[in-house]
Amino acid sequence: MIHIELNEEEMKEIYIKMVEEKLVDLEAETFFLNSKQLQKFVGIGWNSITSHLMSDPNFPAIRLGNKWLFPRHEVEQYMKKYYQAVRDSGGDIIKYKRK
Repeated sequence: MIHIELNEEEMKEIYIKMVEEKLVDLEAETFFLNSKQLQKFVGIGWNSITSHLMSDPNFPAIRLGNKWLFPRHEVEQYMKKYYQAVRDSGGDIIKYKRK
């Protein structure tokens, strides 16, 4: 006779880890972010995005009718440069002035 014993807590942890990994994969497959996804991606609200990021003509964004689309990987590259520029100028986004 074969006896199999399963630890439910370990199974749950494995399942959650697999789901999280799949979600990361799915997010990486999305080329464009919409405005709500962008807010979540960069962690700031829409008003701050429009005043501090989209005011830069180099910010990667296009329009489709009345909808904004943002290429995920270009936004990520832009944000890394933006982060460093803000840090180099004192670390305050509100006081930051583009050169």
